[in-house]
Amino acid sequence: MSPRQKRLLLLGLGLAGLALATALVLQAFSKNLVFFYTPSQVQAGEAPKGRSFRVGGLVEAGSLQREADGLGNRFVVTDQQQRLQVHYRGLLPDLFKEGKGVVAQGRLSESLGFVAEEVLAKHDENYMPPEAARALEAAAKAKQQQGLQP
Repeated sequence: MSPRQKRLLLLGLGLAGLALATALVLQAFSKNLVFFYTPSQVQAGEAPKGRSFRVGGLVEAGSLQREADGLGNRFVVTDQQQRLQVHYRGLLPDLFKEGKGVVAQGRLSESLGFVAEEVLAKHDENYMPPEAARALEAAAKAKQQQGLQP
C-alpha cells in the first residue's frame, strides 16, 4: 500500500468515525427533546402518542382533587379554549394553586388522559412560561374574535 493510499484510508476512517459520533449525539439529543403543547393542541391530536411532552396553561378553579393517600392528584389544565384532565402522583410544588400557571411533563394515557411525571409551578406573580403565555394570549384573542362575530 502506497503512502497516498494509507493517508486516504486514514482520512476515510476518520470521517466515518466523525459521522458515527455525530449520529450518536443527534440520536441522544432527539430522545431527550421534550416539546410543549397547549390543551387545545392536545385535544386536536397534535401531541405525540406514546412519547413524553409538556402541557401548560392555567389550573382550572375548583378542579383540584386529592386522593386519600395524599400523593394522588387530579386537576384540569386549560388554555381558556380547551380543558385537559391531568393525573399526577407525588407532592405538588408549594406554589401550585388553582387559577395559576402550571406546566406538566408526562404522557397521554388512553384511560386517564394526561399522566404527569413532573409538575412545575410558576415561581412568582409575574412569571409564566413563554409558551403558556403565548397560548393564553392566542386563546384570549380567539375568544374576543368569536365574541365580535355574530
